[in-house]
Amino acid sequence: GDYSKALEFYEKAHKIYEKALPPNHPDLAISYDNIGQVYNNMGDYSKALEFYEKSHKILEKALPPNHPNLASSYNNIGQVYNSMGDYSKALEFYEKSLKISEKALPSNHPDLAISYDNIGQVYNNMGDYSKALEFHEKAHKIFEKALPPNHPSLATSYGNIGQVYYNMGDYSKALEFYEKSHQIDEKALPSNHPDLASSYNNIGTAYFGKGDYSKALSFLEKALSIWQKSLPPNHPNIIMVTN
Repeated sequence: GDYSKALEFYEKAHKIYEKALPPNHPDLAISYDNIGQVYNNMGDYSKALEFYEKSHKILEKALPPNHPNLASSYNNIGQVYNSMGDYSKALEFYEKSLKISEKALPSNHPDLAISYDNIGQVYNNMGDYSKALEFHEKAHKIFEKALPPNHPSLATSYGNIGQVYYNMGDYSKALEFYEKSHQIDEKALPSNHPDLASSYNNIGTAYFGKGDYSKALSFLEKALSIWQKSLPPNHPNIIMVTN
């Protein structure tokens, strides 16, 4: 969660790659991807998109059109469009990614679950909750079979399902899934990790929905205190939790 430090090291690596490798080398694409990921986590979506697209251009030339790394690249670009609120564009890239993954991977592969989760998230943002739930539950079934019960991807999956129930106004059901997610995160992550803040934020909003304001405040304040340490002050998450 120390994004400025992450950026510093990725950029050091990138300078070496640029000098040592031809401009269309796949390792350069990975390097662009890593930098894009940090900008995405920092909420600088236009910068993230710029680096993801640089990476994608290299991969398109270097790899066959059905290569799993291309699927990951489409996923990354989809993720940024989703964060920017351009849901039709997000869906377009996520579906491209899914097409490749479905051909390249066995039906119970965790990468396929990530694809289903991403598509579910877009439907959730678009307000199509039954469709969102359908994709998130597909993903969850795969994760349950493929991963140990305390794996962070399972935590994300519980969180995604909780989010849909929250948007549907079923706050008790949302809380149930958010708490399952939180239990995993607490064991798997350091106490000041930004993902733990997301978890506190989710639980706080569910208590708010249920009208338990003192409980809501205590969880939201925990989230704010973690995010203030790891994110720039104008990050969407900080603005959201402050509101």
